[in-house]
Amino acid sequence: MSNTPGHDPAPVHDVVVIGGGIVGAAIARELAGNAVSVALVEARGDIGDGTSKANTAILHTGFDAKPGTLESRMVARGYDLLSRYAAETGIPVEHTGAILVAWNEEEFQALPGLKDKAERNGYHQCALIGPEEVYRLVPALGEGVMGGLTVPDESIICTWTTNLALATDARQRGVTVLLDHPVTRVTTDSGVTTLHTGGGPVHGRWIVNAAGLGADRLDALFGHERFTVTPRRGELFVFDKLTRPLVDKIVLPVPTSRGKGVLVSPTVYGNVMLGPTSEDLTDRTATGTSEDGFAFLLTKGARLMPQLLDEEVTATYAGLRAAIDHPDYLIEADTDQRYLLVGGIRSTGLTAGMAIAEHVRDLLADAGLALEPREDLPAPPRMPNIGEAGVRPYQDADRIAADPAYGEIVCFCERVTAGEIRDACHAPLPARTTEGLRRRTRAMNGRCQGFFCGSAVQQLMNDHSAPGDDCARTCHEVNPR
Repeated sequence: MSNTPGHDPAPVHDVVVIGGGIVGAAIARELAGNAVSVALVEARGDIGDGTSKANTAILHTGFDAKPGTLESRMVARGYDLLSRYAAETGIPVEHTGAILVAWNEEEFQALPGLKDKAERNGYHQCALIGPEEVYRLVPALGEGVMGGLTVPDESIICTWTTNLALATDARQRGVTVLLDHPVTRVTTDSGVTTLHTGGGPVHGRWIVNAAGLGADRLDALFGHERFTVTPRRGELFVFDKLTRPLVDKIVLPVPTSRGKGVLVSPTVYGNVMLGPTSEDLTDRTATGTSEDGFAFLLTKGARLMPQLLDEEVTATYAGLRAAIDHPDYLIEADTDQRYLLVGGIRSTGLTAGMAIAEHVRDLLADAGLALEPREDLPAPPRMPNIGEAGVRPYQDADRIAADPAYGEIVCFCERVTAGEIRDACHAPLPARTTEGLRRRTRAMNGRCQGFFCGSAVQQLMNDHSAPGDDCARTCHEVNPR
């Protein structure tokens, strides 16, 4: 690692990846498997605090992607990679399968074409079924089903743990993780690019733009006008765990000329989700829910599964997807600038992230970056289980006997223990806020939404935050290899 330009003491990294979502974290992790120095720069105060934290959390087979596109290849490859990685690291996954349900003639006529599309994408497990079989598989559906298409390998996954696992793995491989570093300006001198950020300058020989909703604006800082990101808001309802017996498979809409529609899906946390809406906005921070969105979901829910609306809604939320005016992922390298764009990664990026990382690695190698695989890689991290399909700490008698803190329940709705909150505060990428703690433990994410346990949870976080904000320092420090 050479000296930096001028008198700035900051190091020069071989690669700087901008964006701490799933795709950016996956890229940083993949590159750190080689003998290069890597930094991961995130504008927000936590990993996965942007688009990646709020989506439908489905591990896609890629059956319905447009054949022949980069997206279709990345999703198919990513499904295999992430499935294996989840097993290694303990990311919660449930292989529920899915059914596309046709409610009218247009949707029914589209089913054979969707089966054909799946086969052109290399997925041959779909089957056309009649209404009787649809109701046998999902009895709670409303009246009027005309038929369906099964997709047995679609799965549900924890998007929060996925992001955190990839970022933790990257950090353990030596990646410097820099939070609270929004990029405001870019300059280049003698082959080194300096990112001027709110947290200070960051220097790199190659820059990878995986900034999600901000990717087009960052691209413009490098002098490009290739695409425009339109924030597309999706609002969802999360129903109480008592509704889970109604839905043990993902119920997908049939895409038509009017769009993709609304799904009903179980979650790995034991809830049921209804949504999303789809609304193009101009405000890239508009993650609030809306009256119109609620009305739309209630109307759809009454048709799809009337019984569901008799149950309690635990939470509502909205996420923004980075829709662009381009029909495919936009991943391009500029060798003159030593700059690589990873843009237009839609919600399929959750599944495709690790494959995109491989693709980025290969593009950088082709562009001249020397990538020599390391032989000293640490084992992947084993992540805390926050899914209902596995054993949670409060259920583990041996673990409680070894450490009583795992038997001390603090959040009763989600059965989160004092031991889990303590661990999240002292993890390699620790929880720095209560929202960060929610994503790591599910604390305050249940029926009472923190009304009962919020003060106790906050007190535990205070007890485990060392003077001088060790959590912040841990996330900002340069990691020696």
